[in-house]
Amino acid sequence: MKKIVVIPGDGIGKEVMEAALMVLNALNLDFEYEFAEAGHECFQKYGDTIPEETIKLVKKSDATLFGAVTTVPGEKSAIITLRRELDLFVNLRPVKSLPGVGGLFSGLDFVIVRENTEDLYVGLEEYTSEGAVAKRVITRRACERICKFAFDYALKENRGKVTAVHKANVLKKTDGIFREEFYKVSKDYPGIEAEDFYVDAMAMYLIRKPEDFETIVTTNMFGDILSDEAAALVGGLGVAPSANIGQKTGIFEPVHGSAPKIAGKNIANPTAMILSTTLMLKHLNKNKEATLIEKALKKTLKKGIKTPDLGGKHTTTQVAQKIREQLEEYFS
Repeated sequence: MKKIVVIPGDGIGKEVMEAALMVLNALNLDFEYEFAEAGHECFQKYGDTIPEETIKLVKKSDATLFGAVTTVPGEKSAIITLRRELDLFVNLRPVKSLPGVGGLFSGLDFVIVRENTEDLYVGLEEYTSEGAVAKRVITRRACERICKFAFDYALKENRGKVTAVHKANVLKKTDGIFREEFYKVSKDYPGIEAEDFYVDAMAMYLIRKPEDFETIVTTNMFGDILSDEAAALVGGLGVAPSANIGQKTGIFEPVHGSAPKIAGKNIANPTAMILSTTLMLKHLNKNKEATLIEKALKKTLKKGIKTPDLGGKHTTTQVAQKIREQLEEYFS
């Protein structure tokens, strides 16, 4: 029995999580779900965006599904806290074209592997007499393990190339270390092509020739920016899933935020959350079930059953119900 912690969060997080569980429950999975709280609503109740009890539950779990939370200035980030507490050093963001979505490109299938624990996101900032200074932290250990994950992932998924993204021509020491470690790791994978580009060039290449890439590995902030850009190529953040992976467990979440303006209207796109569950299933070696959900989702979208952000007229619940019905057909 796998223990899965479910953190719906707030805003549309609750709605897309409900939709994802509706789909998951169509499968005969040996999962035990335990619900936990995090986010702004949690802060209003307990004075903490991520209670210690939630952290303990996540640490003991096999995996965690995380919906979305509202981020308010002055409140600590629940998801960043969890990433640090569990040393979830990988942020995996697949970029894949879907039928009926109307992305800028068709046939895309690449992944961005983002280092998840350091860079400017360590939050080491201080005011000075002239303004403020932020410290960028890049370690050889973090660079080595994220690059190794990228090459291992490419090997597992039969991808023939890994592309490193950096700015070592300007950030000579920090990104210089990242580039050095990338090519050191690449020597252990002679069957996989290794290349690197500056981040500004990559931002252009993702628009001009995204089909050239298979596995992209980069540092925390560059990965954050490039993955949002890449999501626009295939339909936007509403179809962009992600995984936060460590040595012991993982947290699986949509890339989008809590979208409070549309919360409670039952029009949020559940695709990213549902695809995030497939990443969880693959992480738990339930590849068959993950494939079935992906197949049912694609068939549903192809029929034009989609939420307003994709040009459809269906509700969050209706989309999830149609995917569930499609899944049930496979077992009938």
